Amino acid sequence: MPHLKRMTSLSVTPHVPGAPSPRAPRGRRLRVPAAVLAAAGLLVLTACSSGGDGSRPSASASASDAAVSGNASGGAAASPSPDLSRYYDQKLSWHDCGVAGFDCATMKVPLDYAHPSGSDDLKLAVARKKAAGPGKKLGSLLVNPGGPGGSAIDYLQYAALGYPAPVTARYDMVAVDPRGVARSAPVGCLSDKQMDAYTAVDTTPDDSAEIKALDTADKSFAAACEKKSAKLLGHVSTVDSARDMDVLRALLGDDRLNYVGKSYGTFLGATYAGLFPKRVGRMVLDGAMDPSVSALEGSRAQAGGFEVAFGAFAKDCVKRADCPLGSSSVADAGSRLDALFKKLDAHPLPTGGARKLTEALGTTGVIAAMYDQGAWPSLRDALTSANKGDGGPLLKLSDSYYERDESGKYSNLMYANAAVNCLDLPPALRSPADVERALPSFDKASPHFGTALAWSSLVCAYWPVHSTGQAHRITAPGAAPILVVGTTRDPATPYAWAVSLASQLSSGHLLTYVGDGHTAYARGSDCIDTAVNAYLLRGRVPGEGKRCG
Repeated sequence: MPHLKRMTSLSVTPHVPGAPSPRAPRGRRLRVPAAVLAAAGLLVLTACSSGGDGSRPSASASASDAAVSGNASGGAAASPSPDLSRYYDQKLSWHDCGVAGFDCATMKVPLDYAHPSGSDDLKLAVARKKAAGPGKKLGSLLVNPGGPGGSAIDYLQYAALGYPAPVTARYDMVAVDPRGVARSAPVGCLSDKQMDAYTAVDTTPDDSAEIKALDTADKSFAAACEKKSAKLLGHVSTVDSARDMDVLRALLGDDRLNYVGKSYGTFLGATYAGLFPKRVGRMVLDGAMDPSVSALEGSRAQAGGFEVAFGAFAKDCVKRADCPLGSSSVADAGSRLDALFKKLDAHPLPTGGARKLTEALGTTGVIAAMYDQGAWPSLRDALTSANKGDGGPLLKLSDSYYERDESGKYSNLMYANAAVNCLDLPPALRSPADVERALPSFDKASPHFGTALAWSSLVCAYWPVHSTGQAHRITAPGAAPILVVGTTRDPATPYAWAVSLASQLSSGHLLTYVGDGHTAYARGSDCIDTAVNAYLLRGRVPGEGKRCG
């Protein structure tokens, strides 16, 4: 799975300044930026409490059944299950979020499912937009945009208003910020000024002093997370969040979980299916992750994904007379990008503010635009400005990746990202010496980004909590049909991962989008939307080998 570190391959699409809105036919971005939702009022989510007028859990979701302690492949319980009835018996108290049609609530879950204690309960933020269209209602559709660390509630406003109308007419659209994320007991680590410094540290060290500086920065990051969030860090795994989703399913009154997960959200959904296969309803896993690959394999594969995405960008760019990377060939464009990174390494560019554009920040800016071809014009403009000595536009792209707003405030996306990843899998690499040994394979996978991505894989080596998960296949025997969607030139979740996940799942079905960008549903392809809608509305899976382009 992706690991944090400055410009690491995050599995949620950043919003790039200047990119088309999510409703544009080819906008292909995932998340509405927090600033937009705050202005609209949806982010006013305070003083929520349990108790009230919510639905009772369904009979099939009894606490004794739900308190399984098997693995994510649906293994049998290894020990007596704790009593979780007080969580499954709670009621959701819905109130107006401040945006017409949206309701908000909070739900309680145990910090530790193995040892639930009321004194340690976490409060998770939940939001919904009820179905209001014609046709028989189909229950709730839970959505998650990925990350890990992406806010599902931020994403909900786009999903509820931007998903195809036949789907939103018949499903209550629902989201919960996962534990450790945004409004749900968020993980905290660095101050905003410290994060500015951390993201600018050189990720392509040239000598022992630069290696030491990078290593020290990772150690300091991990220590800061422990200082601010020690109690929480051992309890934010994907398995924990999947169990939370089952509690929410019951509180919504649904016998089965209907779900659309994007990017990392596919791993969350697959984990749920492995734990609760008989409770899977209609589940779409779009931009799939492969749970059977190790952290090292995943980081290297994602490096290759970004290389493929850059190749597609460069191929488009060199056809244009004003391409900032030249107009002769893709290879020449790559050489010019390397030359720019080298210049930034030696002489960071001014940006019109206090910060300068370092090589690390410039690389992050390019990476951010690889998630969404709708951002390619912004990247061309930013590279043109950089060639003229102005690093401001490329810094804005980098800031969009880290969810840093214009006031200098960061969301907790990157802190939650590290906390979940470092708990889910053992570290990809454990020391600078490990990185140096891995560099040839990373550089082979990605000549332009491989070195930076390899050095970006160290933070979990210093994490204060040992990982609790391992790479494993998820089969979910007995689950209803699950639809896996893969994009052939996806930069963050390589298409091969979708193929693998669909083959692992006992009831998996693969739908392919031949194109660019990260994820495919509700992002401009009529063919993809038609196939997914048929599944969500009628339970009809696409025919074997179905491809859209």
